[in-house]
Amino acid sequence: MDAKYDVVVVGGGAAGLSGALTLGRARRKVLVIDAGRPRNAPAQGVHTYLSREGMPPLELLAAGREEVIGYGGEIVTGTVVSAERHEGPGRFRVVLEDGSAVVADRLLLTTGLVDELPDVPGLAERWGRDVLHCPYCHGWEVRDQAIGIISTGPLSVHQALLWRQWSDDVVLFLHTGPEPDDEQREQLAARDVTVVEGQVTGLDVTGDALTGVRLADGRVVARQALTVATRLTARTDLLAGLGLETEDQEMAGHVIGTRVPADATGATSVPGVWVAGNAANVTEQVIAAAAGALRAAAAINSDLIAEETRHAVTARRAGTPHGESRGAAEPQAESRGAAEPQAESHSASAAHGAHGPHGVTDGVPVSAEEFWDARYAEKTQIWSGNPNAALVRQAADLEPGRALDLGCGEGADAIWLARRGWQVTATDISRVALDRAAEHARAAGVADLIDWQRHDLAASFPEGAYDLVSAHYLHSLVELPREKILRTAAAAVAPGGVLLIAGHAGWPSWEHTPPVEVHFPTPQEVLESLELTKGAWEVLLAEEFERTQSDPDGRPGTRTDNVLKLRRLP
Repeated sequence: MDAKYDVVVVGGGAAGLSGALTLGRARRKVLVIDAGRPRNAPAQGVHTYLSREGMPPLELLAAGREEVIGYGGEIVTGTVVSAERHEGPGRFRVVLEDGSAVVADRLLLTTGLVDELPDVPGLAERWGRDVLHCPYCHGWEVRDQAIGIISTGPLSVHQALLWRQWSDDVVLFLHTGPEPDDEQREQLAARDVTVVEGQVTGLDVTGDALTGVRLADGRVVARQALTVATRLTARTDLLAGLGLETEDQEMAGHVIGTRVPADATGATSVPGVWVAGNAANVTEQVIAAAAGALRAAAAINSDLIAEETRHAVTARRAGTPHGESRGAAEPQAESRGAAEPQAESHSASAAHGAHGPHGVTDGVPVSAEEFWDARYAEKTQIWSGNPNAALVRQAADLEPGRALDLGCGEGADAIWLARRGWQVTATDISRVALDRAAEHARAAGVADLIDWQRHDLAASFPEGAYDLVSAHYLHSLVELPREKILRTAAAAVAPGGVLLIAGHAGWPSWEHTPPVEVHFPTPQEVLESLELTKGAWEVLLAEEFERTQSDPDGRPGTRTDNVLKLRRLP
């Protein structure tokens, strides 16, 4: 079962940890997935990072991990093999190499980049030690040494002049780079930078230290440090599944690498996906990468707040009172206890169009999914967490098999069935509810027995045949074709299986002036609406019953419900 997070951060370097720290302090549920291969691992220390000058890279990351965990963030070591937009709970699904997966409402990609070194034997083995690339990162450590620059592109003259700031013994090896023009040669000569013609073929190393550069004609030029301009390529393994592409990044009119295009906050062209660090800007140093991720994390949190506010406004405009019944795919009334006030007090109002065909309130359109997502987002728990009493009474003696729970809400019915050995498919229209239900199932230790599926039952329905199909309190404040859904539910019952339907038979005791035009169907009317094939079904139970329910002020009351239990004949 996929775990669900507000934000999944892919990449646990300085950028990823900075973003996760910011989100953790914003009280977001955040997960960092890190492959454990930081780009700067070969370096002896991190530089130009205020207060962390010279700290070994792995120590910086270890400290960052502790800080993230201290604010409730989670960190796992693993390689992400795919990320894609998701139709279930959470907007995105992220799959790891070991086959596990998580889902998230937002993604922050801090996957970094790959340094593509020139094809010179020995360079890779010395990378990050005495083969370097950035003078601001490593210049001080090799100051006054004999430094060489291997030219591979049009920016090599600029690179040589830059490194001249740290040493007066600089050699530019032309290698495969372009021939300097007259103006560039004059600049190099003025700064006492020696130009060496010929291609570099290898390095001389003595006692694990660089001592020279070998050329194709056999010459060896003594050098203690060597710098190269790598091709800086953003890691792109995850981009295709998300619909993202890279673009070239230039310096002084020349391409130096690729990055994921994004705005100033790190937002990409795919809604819900942000990027930070070297994946967004290949020239960022560690402190700048961390700062960029902080900006991205703040933007992500603001985006989530805006979405949550929209849901809250939708719920407010819909005029949802506390404890109303769930809708389309949301079943429904996990038995409420005395501590839960007013359950489903106006659930039948949709029968006379109180909110219009798509939940239009005060002239504002409200889709069924938006309505129920907003309803669940109001509180961390809506229902008591207990299964429906009718389900417990009527299903306790059934042999466990495959069960379909229509409108699972926060999952109490599905979890009760799974604990008794049923393999359950549970559906709801609300991703928020499904998320919450999945978390409850994990806590109950039955996650592997429940398949949570998002369906607007008015438009889609789970596939397959089931030994038990349970539909409890399929009433809604937005339009719901209840009879059509129940007919489809009956068709999903396997031969020998049971269809169990519970619903309201009247208004609660405290509703003194209910709408007279609202009709609650009797068990017989529900049975007739199913349009069952004659002789193919056995009626096991069709009755009304009274149950206790608290009013909005917590005072005890009652309401009458009904239950219909049918068996499809083999």
